[in-house]
Amino acid sequence: MSISPISAANFYTAAKPATQPEPGGTSAQASFGQFAADLVDTLQQGENTAKAAMTGNADMPSLVEALAKSELAVQTAVTVRDKVVQAYQEILRMPV
Repeated sequence: MSISPISAANFYTAAKPATQPEPGGTSAQASFGQFAADLVDTLQQGENTAKAAMTGNADMPSLVEALAKSELAVQTAVTVRDKVVQAYQEILRMPV
């Protein structure tokens, strides 16, 4: 069976819409943006709770909880960053 360049181009054109993202789906950019916004909110809440504890307006359990949430958020962000860097390095190592 021989494949002509024209039929190959027609097959490619027919298959191309299958690779387009679905409308209404979340993009990676939107997901990372939401992740970053949640991270900033968590860190700000932890900072506000720490300030309130310093002035005597918050109790120690809430301070410990806020600090634990902040620590977990930072660890999660570092892990995601490390995975992204690792994936980028794997792409760079791929033979062309």
